[in-house]
Amino acid sequence: MNSSAHIEVRTASGAVRGRREAGSAVFRGIPYAQPPVGDARFAAPRPARRWDGVREAFAYGPPPPQEPFGPEDRTVGGAATGDDWLTVNVWTPDADKAARRPVMVWIYGGAYKLGSADDPAYDGGRLSRDGDLVVVTFNYRVGIEGFARIGGAPANRGLLDQVAALEWVRENIGAFGGDPDRVTVFGESAGAGSIAALMAMDRTRGLFRRAIAQSVPGTFFSDELAVDIAGALAGQLGLRPTVADLAGVDPRKLPEAGAALGGRMREYADRWGAVAHTSTPYSPVVDGEVLTRTPWEALAGGAARDVDLIAGHTRDEYRLFLLLRGLLGRVDDTLAATALRLFGPTPDAGRTYRAAFPDASAERLFELVLSDWLFRMPTLHLADAQAAGGGRAHVYELTWPAPAGGGALGACHGLDIPLTFGVYDGIAALLIGPEPSHGTEALSARIRSAWTAFATEGDPGWPAYDTERRLVQLLDTEPTVTAYPEEASRRLWEGHTFTPLPLTTA
Repeated sequence: MNSSAHIEVRTASGAVRGRREAGSAVFRGIPYAQPPVGDARFAAPRPARRWDGVREAFAYGPPPPQEPFGPEDRTVGGAATGDDWLTVNVWTPDADKAARRPVMVWIYGGAYKLGSADDPAYDGGRLSRDGDLVVVTFNYRVGIEGFARIGGAPANRGLLDQVAALEWVRENIGAFGGDPDRVTVFGESAGAGSIAALMAMDRTRGLFRRAIAQSVPGTFFSDELAVDIAGALAGQLGLRPTVADLAGVDPRKLPEAGAALGGRMREYADRWGAVAHTSTPYSPVVDGEVLTRTPWEALAGGAARDVDLIAGHTRDEYRLFLLLRGLLGRVDDTLAATALRLFGPTPDAGRTYRAAFPDASAERLFELVLSDWLFRMPTLHLADAQAAGGGRAHVYELTWPAPAGGGALGACHGLDIPLTFGVYDGIAALLIGPEPSHGTEALSARIRSAWTAFATEGDPGWPAYDTERRLVQLLDTEPTVTAYPEEASRRLWEGHTFTPLPLTTA
């Protein structure tokens, strides 16, 4: 590649050299913090060290240590190795300081235990080009490194990494043609839960103006529960959950403890309750310092009234997990009854769900209560809280079914990712199929247009949500604005409060 395809930008830490790709200037693997190893292990992120000369920003930084995804060991994104996990990537139409384009910063999901910005599904080029804006992605610590409650270390280190990345954006994005006063954070699943947490944190004031939370999980841990889970994690290695014990374990070996516990979590059901029946021992912790309140409590109190919000979910959130767990077509009445007891909003949820959905099969009831508990109702309640606190929220539901497999997965969890980026690699192969149809591309274009309009002007193109009309945008082949369609579930959950999940017995 000749030098005319290269472009240099000076950041606060030093100059970086990116290159032009398909109409964008792209910079990858720029450190926003020091590698969190050695004496920085399990610490809050520290500012990146300055460098001399020009640093090549052609390759993604290495992913944070994490468990393999599925039965095959998937090294996220490829071959990058090393300890420089905390890096950012930038796509911009042109690194013109005078441009002051809106900025969108993506926070990936992955159950707080997986994920990396080098996943091909998160390529920001198309979103940047089509929306004429700057797109930023970054890595943050996951699993034990990022979210386990370790003695002698701050809680929620993954969230602190996200704050540090947003501080980097505020300080540096102007040099890439972005406007630090028009930053929108957007993310899905654990990324959306992270955004909800960031909206509740005092230290994020002024770091972003708008937020798009796609499928917000309702799982936030009490400090007592997080400490107990951390003890079980460290116990897989015969250690205590302290910096002194865990700092000597190779960061790439530590995820083995999480993987080992993952197969045994139900043994802790008497102490951890519903969490023991999920696939992850990690969530943000309401620790009283980094995170003082749940997002729902904080937003209802006005903590983010100055942040415009889009909050939405897919219609059939849990159906993807039915597939991944091998349960499609295999849920019987016993499994459904157990799920209703564990995850329902009231002790008599078995009765109330059956009354609300009289024609639902056992599998449908199982899917409904888990969709509601894990994603749909936490997302709706976040919008309710934002409205109650004097802020503005827009709500959507994705109802367009994933075309792969004849539509069997419906509008499932994760389907919004390829539609958001207009990129059909990664998870899209499972959900979209090998080639996107004209309808897929048209819906993706509408979603990208709404997201970028929101980032640019604060208006996605449909009315703001209120608790009287409850108008939401249905994202489908023919987009429609209507009253919130999951009214039966909303009524079942309207008296429920998403509090920090407790340790049930000592």
